[in-house]
Amino acid sequence: MSDESPTDVVSRLRDVSILCIGDTILDRFVSGEVSRISPEAPIPILQSSKIRSAAGGAGNVVNNLCALGARVHFVSLVGDDAEGRELGEIARQQCERAQLLIDPERPTSLKTRYIADGQQILRVDRESTEPVSAVSSAKLLAAIEESLPEVAAVVLSDYAKGVLTEGVLQAIIKACNIRDLKVFVDPKGGRYDRYAGAYVLTPNAKELEEAVGQRIDSDEAAKSAARNLIATHHVPVILATRGSHGMSLVTETSCSHMVAHAREVYDVSGAGDTVIAMFSLACAAGVNLAEAAELANITAGIVVGKAGTAVVQAHELYDALAAQQHSFPNKLLSLAGAIDTVARWRTEGLKVGFTNGCFDLIHPGHLSLITQASRSCDRLIIALNSDDSVARLKGPKRPIQGEHVRAAVLASFESGDGVLVFRGDTPLAEIQALSPDVLIKGADYSETEVVGSEFVRANGGRVMLAELVSGYSTTNTINAIENATTTPKAVKQ
Repeated sequence: MSDESPTDVVSRLRDVSILCIGDTILDRFVSGEVSRISPEAPIPILQSSKIRSAAGGAGNVVNNLCALGARVHFVSLVGDDAEGRELGEIARQQCERAQLLIDPERPTSLKTRYIADGQQILRVDRESTEPVSAVSSAKLLAAIEESLPEVAAVVLSDYAKGVLTEGVLQAIIKACNIRDLKVFVDPKGGRYDRYAGAYVLTPNAKELEEAVGQRIDSDEAAKSAARNLIATHHVPVILATRGSHGMSLVTETSCSHMVAHAREVYDVSGAGDTVIAMFSLACAAGVNLAEAAELANITAGIVVGKAGTAVVQAHELYDALAAQQHSFPNKLLSLAGAIDTVARWRTEGLKVGFTNGCFDLIHPGHLSLITQASRSCDRLIIALNSDDSVARLKGPKRPIQGEHVRAAVLASFESGDGVLVFRGDTPLAEIQALSPDVLIKGADYSETEVVGSEFVRANGGRVMLAELVSGYSTTNTINAIENATTTPKAVKQ
């Protein structure tokens, strides 16, 4: 990745306008428990306890784009049925610029997944894959023409349900090329000539094999297959997703292979949607191809660790970039990331602690505080004053070390499970958001002086005052260095 901070990367993606077009699907999830086998046949009986619905297919690409902060225009077709109306409502809640046009001649695509104890046991599909009518195609193209002047890139999410006919595809690509808009395609089927003139194709390994008629069993084979597509279908960029083998980014003159980010794989459904959303958004924001592909690879690693049709939130991307930048996975957190992490810890029955400070020039007093704090709970969040916050508290010459350096040092400690930077003069907002079970500060405070103590006690938590280690402070260390008359070890408070 570039030298940009995680904050800068995530900020670049915000408010970029993208148009997504394609087959949208109503994903329905029926969850419950299986405790017995049917007496009618040797099949499990699912005792349903929860039903939820989400927008899948192109709708999931839109969900990912919105979660990353993009301004999304969405054009698709649904049937004149209850599922279509449900999808329309879901899409409008997620994306203000959604146009789900009604085609009365076809049903809304529906995928119903039955899940027992977190594992999918059956999927039932109801759909039509026939090409949409000429009338519906014309309505679709008219809606697309309205959106093109307002967007920076176009994503075509082809799930082979009949919306993106060859005529519609070529009309869209031609209109985009006239406006110098890049077209990103998540393809389906073996006929990639349908996508001629697009900028990027993002096939998975199986789709790439079908398109070129050769087995993809190595980096070299992936490169050869991608170059074949580039030469025969006039598409300059191929980003091939290859599951556990990572991704391959191939152009006519360059090729790079990215290893899959190591995560526990829970569910791969929808990972391709996340990849094309991240890649297209990053390119539209001006990120170069190689770095856009790496961002897509990172987000793919996040989303496969989630259940069902899922998305990657902007704060999750920030956390992953921060962890990668300092090589401390899962420790450097945004507030939103910390909220999610603490919620997960609580589902595991773990007690959460919280301590905070400037931690400028780490000394044994800091180490003792963090060690005592860690022993008082199962998981510890360490909140760190931002550079601006330290300057307001300590003066314009502080901090000596920037917040990213201080956060990296804290994240390297074994005694601590999450580090977040707060911008205010106090971490009260963070304490209220996380509601720790234990709030820890040094014994130079009284309980009533500890910021957030009243809130924590009111919510059933407790305040712990850690014993101080005599003889160390950052201020005195700085004075000793400036005077050059003694060493920090001998300085007394």
